[in-house]
Amino acid sequence: MSSPVLVNLLRCGRFSMARRTLLAVQSSLEASTQSGQVGGPLLGLVGVRRASGSVRFDSDGSGQPVTWDSFGIWDNRIEEPILLPSSIRYGKPIPQISLSRVGSASVLGLRKQNEDRLRIALIHDNLLYFAVFDGHGGPHAADYCCTFMEKCIRDALEEEDDLEKVLNKAFLDADKALHTHLSYFNNTSFLRSGTTATVALLQGGIELVVGSVGDSRAMLCRKGHANKLTKDHTPDRKDERKRIQRFGGFLSWNSVGQANVNGRLAMTRSIGDFHLKSSGVIAEPETHRLSVQHANDSFLALTTDGINFLLSDQEICDVINQCQDPTEAAEVISQQALQYGSEDNATIVIIPFGAWGKHKSSTTSYSMSRNFASSGRWA
Repeated sequence: MSSPVLVNLLRCGRFSMARRTLLAVQSSLEASTQSGQVGGPLLGLVGVRRASGSVRFDSDGSGQPVTWDSFGIWDNRIEEPILLPSSIRYGKPIPQISLSRVGSASVLGLRKQNEDRLRIALIHDNLLYFAVFDGHGGPHAADYCCTFMEKCIRDALEEEDDLEKVLNKAFLDADKALHTHLSYFNNTSFLRSGTTATVALLQGGIELVVGSVGDSRAMLCRKGHANKLTKDHTPDRKDERKRIQRFGGFLSWNSVGQANVNGRLAMTRSIGDFHLKSSGVIAEPETHRLSVQHANDSFLALTTDGINFLLSDQEICDVINQCQDPTEAAEVISQQALQYGSEDNATIVIIPFGAWGKHKSSTTSYSMSRNFASSGRWA
């Protein structure tokens, strides 16, 4: 227990978690030694090596022990235990993301009803699910997806292991099931209901896959910088516009210069909007996969356009980095969108990662000009 990694862990005040991790590794070492195998399969996975009679973590091969600063949890504001199975699999310490730490907020704005929905759930012990849905034409589509998208994902997992394929299948299945559901009401207006969908799956605390249709977004804060993980599906995109035109749809522009499909919908992909399927509006998501770097990644944020329309991705990133915890951050972002003049529903989900609180912005996000502009709404 006098190895260099223990010294580093003790110095950082993380004795209890260090002890659990090292005991697990030590028992593996002893078992390997007794069987005559030094540096067996388990040790190769976790990056623990025996050299000159010492044991150390050096998953990057640098020979330097992993410290809690490289892990990311460095300031005592979020304490999470190590997710040992994933840490062994990936050869680095990975925190267990607790759903109780996830922050969320959804505000009405100046709309008559809130058609945004959000969902946070545990699919199984190793897979977390986060989603935002921005409904239009009524809340029917957003309500349905909020309730049943999780089931569609579970069903897809029985057939697929690839999470990108799982999300693709789940979105398309949800769209078909929604059509069947709304048809029962024999009300054509219900079939005009639709929703965006931005869904994130986190497997093993490190494998992140995001799928999206519409203009809700997913953004990852890495080293203090905003990294957009989704692309808005609007007629402004040449590839999206060509598909609409290929299907026989047309574009028209409203008084503020926003392009709409057949003069009705500002997005080119959605779940629902069945009256526009023949014009090229599809429910197939674009997906993105990456590995979370807990030493560098502070959080993942899912947002609807009530926030995106007023705040840039980097502004959202900077504001969240100033907050104490994700719950406070979600409230601050949603209220700031309203302060800057958002009249739409504004919804956000914030998932903290290992570097939460580590990368603070040195600049303030307060904008005097924006506040003067937004104050005119109340004159």
